[in-house]
Amino acid sequence: MNSKIKIVKTTSENSDFISLIKIFDAFLWERYPELKKDYWGNNLIEFNANVILVYLDEKPVASGCFKKYNENTVELKRMFVSPEARGLGLAQLVIKELEKEAIDQGFEVMILETLYKQKEAISLYQKTGFEIVENYEPYVGLLNSICMSKSINTLQ
Repeated sequence: MNSKIKIVKTTSENSDFISLIKIFDAFLWERYPELKKDYWGNNLIEFNANVILVYLDEKPVASGCFKKYNENTVELKRMFVSPEARGLGLAQLVIKELEKEAIDQGFEVMILETLYKQKEAISLYQKTGFEIVENYEPYVGLLNSICMSKSINTLQ
């Protein structure tokens, strides 16, 4: 396969990011229709200057971003790889790029939340060094949530 991969740092206002997130949301609500009322508010993206997009042969196929959680911690958000681009290592590439950006901004820890049915995502996050932790706000008490954390200040 001789595909051309391009990584772009952008914002949440990027139309390709918005398109990928709409596909991602549709996937989530199809897989978890019973959870929409509990989780919808956590999936809204306010303006975010920390977005990574991956293009495969000029087509946007993967995204992720992070937002500040507290003074030394960022939360990984909106990780998605289009079905046709899965298995190419693009999610790991997005995570690596977002970790570098977070470190450059002085953050030391990256956290994330995923849902229990996301076995592939949980495996990916563990493979990239994340460990399961107690649920943090706003996921405390939400039994479908799996929260994870990783120290990133030792990565450079």
